[in-house]
Amino acid sequence: MPRINLLAWRDELREQRRNQFYMALGAAALGAGLVVLASNMTFNSIIGHQNDRNRMLQSEIDALNIRIEEILSLEDQKDRLLARMEIIEELQRSRPGIVHVFEELVSTMPNGVFLNSVKQNGNRIELIGAAESNTRVSALMRNIDGSEWLSKPDLEVVEVKDNARGSDGQRASEFKVFATATNAEDEQEEATQ
Repeated sequence: MPRINLLAWRDELREQRRNQFYMALGAAALGAGLVVLASNMTFNSIIGHQNDRNRMLQSEIDALNIRIEEILSLEDQKDRLLARMEIIEELQRSRPGIVHVFEELVSTMPNGVFLNSVKQNGNRIELIGAAESNTRVSALMRNIDGSEWLSKPDLEVVEVKDNARGSDGQRASEFKVFATATNAEDEQEEATQ
């Protein structure tokens, strides 16, 4: 007796469902691949755009850094020029002062006192000379102390030596006196304060 399978339609249905499952699985894998590909392309596009923006920002930052360096160098140059201008202004202000100092030296010099050298370092003036006696050196210091353009006399050394002139064989007192050159306007400002 022949065997007849009456349930063949079930096998065919099972085979059909299995094929549908594989097709759905393939379609899902294809869909997932497309989603991954699309998201990858989207993220790559976003990253590329951000990298472009970063490059543009970096180029702007570099340009600004160059301008900042130029500004700093200009500020340094400005500071140097201002310092030079200040020195020149100080020299211009002090120019008449030396004339007054020389006039004061002449007026404060008592008879019998001779200067061999005068040196100025800033406001400090060094007077080296000879006097007929120590009394004449004291008179010079008193005159400097009472002067309008000279102040703070400071005697460093007094030595009695034979007169270098040799005219009358007298002995002379060689001295070194320091004084401070002052500006009469500065003294007036100090007096008002």
